[in-house]
Amino acid sequence: MERRSSIDLAGASGLVVFASVLALNQVVIKITNGGFSPVFAAALRSVLALMVLGLWVWFRGKRFDGLRRTLWPGMCLGLCFAFEFICLFIALDLTTVSRASILLYSMPVWLATVAHFWLPGETLSRRRALGLALAMAGVIWALFDPESRGAGDLRGDLLALLAAFAWAGIALTVRLTRVSDVPAETQLFWQLAVSGVILIAVAPLFGPLIRDLALVHWAGLGFQSVVVASLGFLFWLRLLTIYPASDVAAFSFLSPVLSVAMGWLLLGEPLGPGILGALALVAVGIVLINRRAKPNEIP
Repeated sequence: MERRSSIDLAGASGLVVFASVLALNQVVIKITNGGFSPVFAAALRSVLALMVLGLWVWFRGKRFDGLRRTLWPGMCLGLCFAFEFICLFIALDLTTVSRASILLYSMPVWLATVAHFWLPGETLSRRRALGLALAMAGVIWALFDPESRGAGDLRGDLLALLAAFAWAGIALTVRLTRVSDVPAETQLFWQLAVSGVILIAVAPLFGPLIRDLALVHWAGLGFQSVVVASLGFLFWLRLLTIYPASDVAAFSFLSPVLSVAMGWLLLGEPLGPGILGALALVAVGIVLINRRAKPNEIP
């Protein structure tokens, strides 16, 4: 498909669907944790998703190009990926989907902050600085909101925040190393392969691997492995090759919004004015951070 200069209806529809899948994934992780210990569930997800990715590459007649020349940055990608999902899966075992999602999707805030100092051409404009301030205010509000805090857990909240930091680390690794030159399949291979080994090795350190296992937990694991961690991620990277990255990123505010809605709708989580206010600040902040100035606009 040819490159587009802006998001069209097909692209917007795809991004809304993808954001919905990511939002549902937070609920699915929390449910799956009822059958598997969180870290073991994350390990199984990486291993199964790697198998799906391998089948996809074989079916498409492709290959994992650039593995040798991206060994060290690839290892770094995998380490960040493993740490992110150790934190996220345990966070969703401890706190609510609503709080964890708001904190996790604050990632653009931390990425923009680091990029301001490390990446050329990423200096914060006034608009993006305002977005950063609003999103940070939303994160603080979410952490200290008394109504939702009663249903959550501060340890889980902090782990979700650490997951956001690790996610930003993945983005920085891609931006700053030669791994950015290899296909999306190779980038995903490094994340899944390295994290699979690490997560399987450390999973026994976090308690019994199996809890009250039922069919619904296997279904949740399959959804995460096939729909989210392999094909879903490849679909998102495919959209990045067709549409401008800034336009694609602008839709990222939908995931925390939909996650909070699904946590309330499917899990009965509290949805008071505090968590809604925090969500609004983070969502608006993400939009401002991801929005780029047009040539005839003052940034």
